[in-house]
Amino acid sequence: WIFVSFFFHFINKMYHILLISNIMIINLMTLLRVIFLILILITPLKANTIYNLIKIPNLEIYDLKTSNNLKYFYSLKPFRLGIQKNIKCLNPDKELLDLKYKIIRKNLDIYKSNFLKKINLKYVVLCENLSISEINTAGIPDVQTKTLILDIGFNDKYFERAIHHEIFHLIKDSNKNLFDESIWSKFNDEKFNYAECSTCTDKLNLDTYKKTNGFFSEYSKSTASEDMAEVFSHLLIGEKAKQDNILENKENFIKSNILRISDTFKF
Repeated sequence: WIFVSFFFHFINKMYHILLISNIMIINLMTLLRVIFLILILITPLKANTIYNLIKIPNLEIYDLKTSNNLKYFYSLKPFRLGIQKNIKCLNPDKELLDLKYKIIRKNLDIYKSNFLKKINLKYVVLCENLSISEINTAGIPDVQTKTLILDIGFNDKYFERAIHHEIFHLIKDSNKNLFDESIWSKFNDEKFNYAECSTCTDKLNLDTYKKTNGFFSEYSKSTASEDMAEVFSHLLIGEKAKQDNILENKENFIKSNILRISDTFKF
């Protein structure tokens, strides 16, 4: 409240100064907008301001100056989310945060700002030991708040792939008409069936198969959505199907529909 009072007092003073000195004729609303923008640029966002943006408590700015306009935050304290508070994440170790941020930026910088707008991603939250209902997860995407939460402590072996995997969930959720699961399922052997949900199965291994046979990993066999995300993430790290017609069809499906979102996207 002290900040708010100072803010409006400052606006009032500036307005009268401009009127008295005849520097320019400007209405109060225009002046308010200009000063508000200036304050946003020259002062750090406070925790409650960040919360109002993405509804996650206990966050601090990590980096706002990025080429694709992504805004990075990290958790100062552990937080819980969801109606049942079943989403949990801890504040990250500073040394690990600095190390993993370089990897995250390298992978997320390939997505251009126009593409990010189309998939509803604007904010990235970095924390450690992310879980949903006590089940560890690499990330949680949310198109409603335009936010991606990433666990910087996730297994190094899969970390970069996991970033793109979670990005695909944002892509799919923002463009559901392009990624029809019924069409996707027809690429598989007719005897194969996915599980009802990714947590309704024990197919959780993320290791890439040496012999793919239609799937990049065991986790690909959990649901159609996870299968798509696994194909996309393997494509983004440069791993493609080899002598596997089913996977080649899946790759072509992903590529063609991503290009419908942005014809300049590069795999």
